[in-house]
Amino acid sequence: MPRTGRSALLAAALVTAVAAGPLAAPAFAAASEPARTSTAPATAGPDTEALAAAVAGLPDHDATAALLRVGGDGTWRGTAGVRDVRTGAPALENARFRAGSVTKVVTASIVLQLAAEGRIDLDGTVQRYLPGLLTEDFAPVTVRQLLNYTSGLRPGASLGDTVEEGYPHRFETLTPRQVVADAVAQGPAYAPGTRQTYGNIHYTVLGMLIEKVTGDSYAHQAELRIFRPLGMRHSSFPAGADPRIHGPHNRGYDWVDGKLVDVTDWNMSDRFAAGDLISTTADLERLLVGLFRGRVVPEPELREMFTLPDVPGARYGAGLERFEVNGKVIWGKTGSRPGYATVIAATPDLSRTLVYSVNSTDAKGDGLAVAQRFAFPAFNR
Repeated sequence: MPRTGRSALLAAALVTAVAAGPLAAPAFAAASEPARTSTAPATAGPDTEALAAAVAGLPDHDATAALLRVGGDGTWRGTAGVRDVRTGAPALENARFRAGSVTKVVTASIVLQLAAEGRIDLDGTVQRYLPGLLTEDFAPVTVRQLLNYTSGLRPGASLGDTVEEGYPHRFETLTPRQVVADAVAQGPAYAPGTRQTYGNIHYTVLGMLIEKVTGDSYAHQAELRIFRPLGMRHSSFPAGADPRIHGPHNRGYDWVDGKLVDVTDWNMSDRFAAGDLISTTADLERLLVGLFRGRVVPEPELREMFTLPDVPGARYGAGLERFEVNGKVIWGKTGSRPGYATVIAATPDLSRTLVYSVNSTDAKGDGLAVAQRFAFPAFNR
């Protein structure tokens, strides 16, 4: 996605206020020295020189902070940038952040656990588990089709498709039921199981399904089934419409109408089971490793996460996406919310793992550019 004119805006951003009201000038002038550690041998493991270069000089036009954890055959840790552009305080290594669509890995894991317990049939339908949610215009939609994005549901209501559109509405609430009702009112996009269309709507419905089957809140089920067993002590979901990130965190920023704006505080209630997770890189590494080792979802349900549906151009299994980087097959998930871009990824044998959180100033825009800078070097060797 092109960033027309953004380079020219950087100089202005260095002396203009951040956020909606007048603040002190951002402290971009003195880039922080990245803190990093490595145990990777020179001929194996991640490309440590490229990783060091990726975080060097932060904050810059594209990112204000970065937290990276690479593991497997050689480890590398990097923390760079600033916690707050107003003060220039260094970025926190243990910072909490919005993980965006990485939430879907948690949601898929809970659904597959319930399937392993016999409480959900993956071939069972939305019409069976959530009667009345879909109208008669919809053919039967299975749980598996929700998991692998082949349900045919259209995107639901939104408070803005871009950061610029959503920013004025960032403290408003849009409930999951409102999101789904809007999607249903539009009718099906295609026959279930015939195409794959990535989107939040599938996992919003799955969150409602989890609550219906368990009689419990989605957030509490995530705590009981995922966070506590894996020791993810710093992962949570906001309470209700709370727009804040509680605990230590690095501020998030984005370009809005030509100005660098603080977008940290944002009501994410509409993202629910599709994108509302707050976590840390250490916690997400626990999730990634535990999942791939079969400690989260048992076989045979775990295979659903690594199985692509038989439709043209499929890239997603249940919660995970298949990538190929430098000839390596990698499974993982990306996530983005305003001010925060996140990735978890690993080779199937865990010989290489990656978790990062980047305070990208275009987190909802050019995700490929962020991945090329911060993710690709982890799988270069």
